[in-house]
Amino acid sequence: MTALALKIDVDTYRGTLIGVPRLVELLRKHNASATFLFSLGPDHTGRAIKRAFRPGFMKKVSRTSVVEHYGLKTLMYGTVLPGPDIGRECADIMRGVRDAGYEVGIHCWDHVRWQDSVEQADMAWTEREVSAACDRFREIFHSKALTHGAAGWQMNAHAMRLTQRYDFSYASDTRGTHPFLPVYNAEIVNCPQLPTTLPTLDELIGIDDITVDTVHQALLDRTRQQQPAHGHVYTLHAELEGMKLAPVFDRLLQGWGEQGYTLTSLETIRAGLDLATLPRHEIIRGEVPGRSGTLMLQGCEFLADQ
Repeated sequence: MTALALKIDVDTYRGTLIGVPRLVELLRKHNASATFLFSLGPDHTGRAIKRAFRPGFMKKVSRTSVVEHYGLKTLMYGTVLPGPDIGRECADIMRGVRDAGYEVGIHCWDHVRWQDSVEQADMAWTEREVSAACDRFREIFHSKALTHGAAGWQMNAHAMRLTQRYDFSYASDTRGTHPFLPVYNAEIVNCPQLPTTLPTLDELIGIDDITVDTVHQALLDRTRQQQPAHGHVYTLHAELEGMKLAPVFDRLLQGWGEQGYTLTSLETIRAGLDLATLPRHEIIRGEVPGRSGTLMLQGCEFLADQ
């Protein structure tokens, strides 16, 4: 059976408090495993308002209502309202996910700050963010984090090196087609990348007449046609699939089961890799249809004689 790993990004306090428990219920219903990646510091979602000036952002927002999915209160955190400390206030929920048998890892410390600033950040800034997340993870779970999945698929050279220095078993910071060993600016980073291989719901809704009612079928059509030997990685969000789009996720889980997929965690895919033969690929910046701005993509294979 082909594996389909469920990578759950948890961006906000509300997503942790409400979306995560609902997702656990859905996963149990379908006997599915998953990897939960948590934002561990303050929720400053309101500061994302400055993204309104980015090309394509308002067009994306018009297709998927931010207020509807995130809630008005969340959109004021970090501006009108102080941002709640997610890791401190939701530690019991996070430990409950781990205790229920799901893999847990790091998404970020401050989601908005990382996504908006890491591209141009220096080593000191980058390490402070990663270190704060790792320290909080250890405080909550009493163990070191083994995986990292960058907020917004945003990274820089320093962050790539830190995935190796912090000895993560693997990372999922990129978009691509199959597992690989990353090469960034001709520097090999000895931490496998398991890239997201499928589009997210918010990238599909509103494109080519796809609606909330039909978006699950658009994804199922893709996974029916493309069943790679190495499996798929689907990124979902606690704020979307764990809330208003939960019925969509329910239909997806049902459909993927009927297609013969094993719904699993990222670590399961990582465990099946032969690192000695894992291909090396450049990491590049580029665009993904339906998403504003640039993010980290799996580029061309890096050959030994290059």
